[in-house]
Amino acid sequence: MSCLRSYKGISPIIGHGVYIDSSSVLVGDIKIGEDSSIWPLVAARGDVNHIHIGARTNIQDGSVLHVTHKNEANPNGYPLIIGNNVTIGHKVMLHGCMIKDRVLVGMGTIVLDGAVIEEEVMIGAGSLVPPGKILESGYLYVGSPVKQARPLSEQERAFLLKSANNYVQNKNDYLEQVKDINC
Repeated sequence: MSCLRSYKGISPIIGHGVYIDSSSVLVGDIKIGEDSSIWPLVAARGDVNHIHIGARTNIQDGSVLHVTHKNEANPNGYPLIIGNNVTIGHKVMLHGCMIKDRVLVGMGTIVLDGAVIEEEVMIGAGSLVPPGKILESGYLYVGSPVKQARPLSEQERAFLLKSANNYVQNKNDYLEQVKDINC
Protein backbone atom coordinates (compact mmCIF):
# COMPACT_ATOMS: atom_id res chain seq x y z
CA MET A 1 0.00 0.00 0.00
CA SER A 2 1.22 3.51 -0.80
CA CYS A 3 2.05 5.94 1.96
CA LEU A 4 -0.68 8.55 2.24
CA ARG A 5 -0.17 10.94 5.14
CA SER A 6 -2.37 13.52 6.74
CA TYR A 7 -0.76 16.87 7.58
CA LYS A 8 -2.45 19.35 9.93
CA GLY A 9 -5.63 17.34 9.55
CA ILE A 10 -5.66 17.46 5.75
CA SER A 11 -5.33 14.17 3.85
CA PRO A 12 -4.85 13.41 0.16
CA ILE A 13 -8.08 12.94 -1.82
CA ILE A 14 -7.78 10.22 -4.42
CA GLY A 15 -10.14 9.93 -7.40
CA HIS A 16 -11.70 6.76 -8.78
CA GLY A 17 -9.42 4.30 -10.57
CA VAL A 18 -6.14 5.92 -9.45
CA TYR A 19 -3.00 3.80 -9.13
CA ILE A 20 -0.44 4.86 -6.50
CA ASP A 21 2.68 2.72 -6.22
CA SER A 22 3.43 1.38 -2.74
CA SER A 23 6.82 3.13 -2.66
CA SER A 24 5.37 6.63 -3.19
CA VAL A 25 4.70 9.14 -0.41
CA LEU A 26 1.89 11.71 -0.64
CA VAL A 27 1.44 14.16 2.23
CA GLY A 28 -1.27 16.69 3.00
CA ASP A 29 -3.42 18.79 0.68
CA ILE A 30 -3.27 16.74 -2.52
CA LYS A 31 -6.14 15.96 -4.91
CA ILE A 32 -5.72 13.41 -7.69
CA GLY A 33 -8.28 13.10 -10.50
CA GLU A 34 -9.71 9.84 -11.77
CA ASP A 35 -7.66 7.37 -13.79
CA SER A 36 -4.35 9.05 -12.90
CA SER A 37 -1.22 7.21 -11.81
CA ILE A 38 1.60 7.82 -9.36
CA TRP A 39 4.58 5.55 -10.10
CA PRO A 40 7.44 4.24 -7.89
CA LEU A 41 9.36 6.58 -5.60
CA VAL A 42 7.28 9.70 -6.25
CA ALA A 43 7.33 12.19 -3.37
CA ALA A 44 4.54 14.80 -3.22
CA ARG A 45 4.22 17.26 -0.34
CA GLY A 46 1.09 19.36 -0.12
CA ASP A 47 2.15 20.81 3.22
CA VAL A 48 2.48 24.59 2.86
CA ASN A 49 0.15 24.88 -0.15
CA HIS A 50 -1.96 22.52 -2.25
CA ILE A 51 -1.27 20.13 -5.10
CA HIS A 52 -3.93 19.32 -7.69
CA ILE A 53 -3.36 16.60 -10.27
CA GLY A 54 -6.02 16.28 -12.97
CA ALA A 55 -7.61 13.20 -14.53
CA ARG A 56 -5.71 10.71 -16.69
CA THR A 57 -2.36 12.20 -15.69
CA ASN A 58 0.73 10.15 -14.92
CA ILE A 59 3.57 11.09 -12.58
CA GLN A 60 6.48 8.78 -13.36
CA ASP A 61 9.19 7.19 -11.22
CA GLY A 62 11.32 9.31 -8.91
CA SER A 63 9.51 12.60 -9.50
CA VAL A 64 9.28 15.23 -6.76
CA LEU A 65 6.24 17.51 -6.40
CA HIS A 66 6.21 20.45 -4.00
CA VAL A 67 4.77 23.92 -3.44
CA THR A 68 5.71 27.36 -2.10
CA HIS A 69 4.21 28.73 1.10
CA LYS A 70 2.00 31.78 1.30
CA ASN A 71 3.86 34.85 2.53
CA GLU A 72 3.69 38.63 2.72
CA ALA A 73 5.37 39.13 -0.67
CA ASN A 74 3.24 36.41 -2.31
CA PRO A 75 -0.06 36.03 -0.40
CA ASN A 76 -1.17 32.98 -2.44
CA GLY A 77 2.23 31.33 -2.53
CA TYR A 78 2.60 28.91 -5.41
CA PRO A 79 0.46 25.77 -5.41
CA LEU A 80 1.24 22.99 -7.88
CA ILE A 81 -1.50 22.55 -10.48
CA ILE A 82 -1.25 19.78 -13.09
CA GLY A 83 -4.01 19.43 -15.70
CA ASN A 84 -5.64 16.49 -17.46
CA ASN A 85 -3.90 14.03 -19.79
CA VAL A 86 -0.42 15.12 -18.69
CA THR A 87 2.69 12.93 -18.80
CA ILE A 88 5.35 13.78 -16.24
CA GLY A 89 8.53 11.83 -17.11
CA HIS A 90 10.92 10.04 -14.78
CA LYS A 91 12.78 12.11 -12.15
CA VAL A 92 10.99 15.38 -12.93
CA MET A 93 10.95 18.09 -10.27
CA LEU A 94 7.86 20.33 -10.21
CA HIS A 95 7.80 23.19 -7.72
CA GLY A 96 4.90 25.60 -7.37
CA CYS A 97 4.07 25.75 -11.08
CA MET A 98 1.04 25.30 -13.34
CA ILE A 99 0.93 22.68 -16.08
CA LYS A 100 -2.18 22.76 -18.25
CA ASP A 101 -3.78 19.93 -20.26
CA ARG A 102 -2.06 17.58 -22.74
CA VAL A 103 1.54 18.33 -21.82
CA LEU A 104 4.58 16.06 -21.81
CA VAL A 105 7.40 16.98 -19.42
CA GLY A 106 10.56 15.07 -20.37
CA MET A 107 12.69 13.06 -17.96
CA GLY A 108 14.85 14.98 -15.52
CA THR A 109 13.20 18.33 -16.21
CA ILE A 110 12.88 20.97 -13.49
CA VAL A 111 9.95 23.42 -13.53
CA LEU A 112 10.13 26.21 -10.92
CA ASP A 113 7.83 28.58 -9.02
CA GLY A 114 5.26 30.53 -10.97
CA ALA A 115 6.07 28.93 -14.33
CA VAL A 116 3.04 28.27 -16.53
CA ILE A 117 3.05 25.53 -19.16
CA GLU A 118 0.14 26.10 -21.53
CA GLU A 119 -1.84 23.33 -23.29
CA GLU A 120 -0.19 21.01 -25.82
CA VAL A 121 3.46 21.58 -24.97
CA MET A 122 6.38 19.16 -25.02
CA ILE A 123 9.42 19.86 -22.84
CA GLY A 124 12.59 17.98 -23.77
CA ALA A 125 14.43 15.83 -21.25
CA GLY A 126 16.78 17.60 -18.85
CA SER A 127 15.30 21.06 -19.39
CA LEU A 128 15.07 23.84 -16.81
CA VAL A 129 11.98 26.08 -16.79
CA PRO A 130 12.93 29.18 -14.74
CA PRO A 131 10.61 30.86 -12.22
CA GLY A 132 7.74 32.76 -13.82
CA LYS A 133 8.44 31.54 -17.38
CA ILE A 134 5.38 30.97 -19.61
CA LEU A 135 5.64 28.26 -22.27
CA GLU A 136 3.26 29.03 -25.13
CA SER A 137 0.87 26.36 -26.39
CA GLY A 138 1.82 24.25 -29.40
CA TYR A 139 5.63 24.19 -29.14
CA LEU A 140 8.57 22.00 -28.22
CA TYR A 141 10.86 23.55 -25.60
CA VAL A 142 14.38 22.35 -24.76
CA GLY A 143 17.44 23.44 -22.84
CA SER A 144 18.63 24.90 -19.58
CA PRO A 145 17.19 27.47 -19.41
CA VAL A 146 14.41 26.27 -21.69
CA LYS A 147 13.94 27.88 -25.11
CA GLN A 148 11.22 27.49 -27.72
CA ALA A 149 12.63 25.08 -30.33
CA ARG A 150 9.84 24.69 -32.92
CA PRO A 151 6.10 24.18 -33.38
CA LEU A 152 4.75 20.73 -32.60
CA SER A 153 3.73 18.60 -35.56
CA GLU A 154 0.22 17.18 -35.75
CA GLN A 155 1.70 13.75 -34.93
CA GLU A 156 3.35 15.14 -31.80
CA ARG A 157 0.13 16.82 -30.72
CA ALA A 158 -1.69 13.50 -31.15
CA PHE A 159 1.05 11.75 -29.17
CA LEU A 160 0.32 13.90 -26.11
CA LEU A 161 -3.09 12.24 -25.72
CA LYS A 162 -1.74 8.84 -26.81
CA SER A 163 0.88 8.97 -24.04
CA ALA A 164 -1.79 9.71 -21.43
CA ASN A 165 -3.98 6.89 -22.82
CA ASN A 166 -1.05 4.46 -22.68
CA TYR A 167 -0.49 5.25 -19.02
CA VAL A 168 -4.18 4.80 -18.22
CA GLN A 169 -3.89 1.29 -19.68
CA ASN A 170 -0.62 0.68 -17.77
CA LYS A 171 -2.19 1.72 -14.48
CA ASN A 172 -5.23 -0.49 -15.16
CA ASP A 173 -2.88 -3.43 -15.69
CA TYR A 174 -1.04 -2.58 -12.46
CA LEU A 175 -4.26 -2.28 -10.49
CA GLU A 176 -5.19 -5.78 -11.65
CA GLN A 177 -1.83 -7.53 -11.79
CA VAL A 178 0.67 -6.06 -9.30
CA LYS A 179 0.88 -7.82 -5.94
CA ASP A 180 3.33 -6.76 -3.23
CA ILE A 181 5.47 -9.75 -2.29
CA ASN A 182 7.98 -8.28 0.14
CA CYS A 183 7.84 -4.50 0.42
